[in-house]
Amino acid sequence: MSGGDKLPVLAFPAPSASLPRPRAADPRQLAQATEALRQAVQGGPAAGRIDTAPPAPDKSASDQPVHEEIFTPVGIPSRRAGSRAPHEQVRGAAVTALPGGGIDATGDAAVARRILSLHLPRFAIERWQAQAAHRGEVLPEGTPLALALEGPHGPVIHAVNDVAQALGLAPGARVVDMRAICPELQTRFADPRADAAALARLMLWARRWCPWTAVDGADALVMDVTGSDHLWGGEAAMRAEIEARLAGLGLTTRMAIAPTRGAAWALARFAPAICGPEELTAHTDPLPAAALRLGAATVQTLDRLGLSTIGALRAVPRLSLARRFRAGLPEADPLLRLDQLSGRTPEPIDSPDDPPRFAVQARLPEPVIDPVPHLPALAEELCAGLVAAGFGARRLALALYRIDGEVAQAQAATSQPTHDPAHMVRLFEGRLDGLDPGFGFDLITLAALVAEALPTRQRRLDGAADDADDLARLIDRLSARFGVRALTRPLPAPSHIPERQVLWLPALHVTPHRFVPRPDRPLRLFEPPEEVRVLYAVPEGPPAQFVWRRQRLRVARFAGPERIAPEWWRDRPGTRLRDYFRIEDHTGRRFWLYREGLLGDGRGAEPRWFVHGAFA
Repeated sequence: MSGGDKLPVLAFPAPSASLPRPRAADPRQLAQATEALRQAVQGGPAAGRIDTAPPAPDKSASDQPVHEEIFTPVGIPSRRAGSRAPHEQVRGAAVTALPGGGIDATGDAAVARRILSLHLPRFAIERWQAQAAHRGEVLPEGTPLALALEGPHGPVIHAVNDVAQALGLAPGARVVDMRAICPELQTRFADPRADAAALARLMLWARRWCPWTAVDGADALVMDVTGSDHLWGGEAAMRAEIEARLAGLGLTTRMAIAPTRGAAWALARFAPAICGPEELTAHTDPLPAAALRLGAATVQTLDRLGLSTIGALRAVPRLSLARRFRAGLPEADPLLRLDQLSGRTPEPIDSPDDPPRFAVQARLPEPVIDPVPHLPALAEELCAGLVAAGFGARRLALALYRIDGEVAQAQAATSQPTHDPAHMVRLFEGRLDGLDPGFGFDLITLAALVAEALPTRQRRLDGAADDADDLARLIDRLSARFGVRALTRPLPAPSHIPERQVLWLPALHVTPHRFVPRPDRPLRLFEPPEEVRVLYAVPEGPPAQFVWRRQRLRVARFAGPERIAPEWWRDRPGTRLRDYFRIEDHTGRRFWLYREGLLGDGRGAEPRWFVHGAFA
């Protein structure tokens, strides 16, 4: 395993991120493996035949380096497209079929499918904590923290950390109400879109355990592990392996393995266990009705009827349930959920295809000390695959395999998708000088770890190069030479506080944004604001005279005030509001002046005055 397990939650490596050294297949071992697979899948030697293509000839003995293109273009998935249907069972296992293609999971027959439900109850807050630690923002130990979302009646809590949960704070409550319980509560805005993107990357990362994985809601994954557990020493060992690796990423997990998706979902959230087909009823009957993935209104109705558990609901005649709860949405249909739990109603796992992979490699007939002369040919082949698929590379990885087994790696990133081979080669200039070639490199691979679809762009009539492209290439080269954080770019931030309205982020990771100038804002902003000494002032207006930088200025005219309140989710409770004035002194100079606090507001001493900026 590579070092990807130690990365933050946002950096789950894709399954195609590493390129192992290719090995030639042994025809005898391939034939034995094919025969064993045929007998296992089809139930015996006479059940059928699987035709396999002969192994590819070994090209490593050729006199010239061979560049092998191993990317998977869009439209040609690297595995079977679609999802595994519930009726796809391993032949040879005893199953009981129900009308409509379902599976009786409650009888004596064995069920082929094994579904693992992976619940991440604290995914949002743990992802935020991992990113905060990565950027150096660490809250003091014992600080209650909540992530909030805008609601119809003000911000509501989306997720809480352990400290806040121990104090009684829970998702769904209003932030204002929870501050009454916990005044020291720290709040940050949640980012559901980033959470969903991170969960999708985690879903692809989880395909190291089985090929069928899918996102299940906002905080869970579902995996069809049928036939995969033996690769890990059994279901218990596989479950322990998954739990250990996710714990290394800082994620709390609750897992269950069951014959059906509904049963695995219920057990993962209410009673994590490994459940066999014959144990399904015993494991699920004591669970509450909410374990059937029903809505809150339906669960409340069942509680009023005295049907608070799955066992009580299962004892009700099916006709009575069908009459009382007419077929509609799945979360409002207990009978449908019961059938999905038992396997009577099929519930497929829609496993999305792997993202397209773009990588090329060169096997060299003789070890080389300097790999740079081979990079242009590799870049040309990689860009040919990118152009054919309509993609551009955003992150490149170069791997150099020494003949003694050591691997040297180098990576480069781009500010926008590119399929320019010359630009790719320039990004690695100077990056390979310090590598130890040992006795030489005999295999070189170049891969696009991150690729994005190229947008359609209008060419210039004169055929000249676009200035934006030239700037992007310059950013790429400077970032590759001096480091990603050495080059920054401004980005508008959603804040009313003037000094927080702009973020400076690495230029590689920021899309150029056009700033819309506001006439009521100064061209120059002082950071930090400079305090002034007021000589004469009125209660509701600016000072008549003030001293700034040892100069006495007299106010000739002014406009305002513009009141800016503190950001309650970021500032401390004692932070005071600001009243801004645009003033012009007796010499014609214009300043942006503000008063911090109000007289008698109970939040400190007398109000203070600051110069925050200067107009042109």
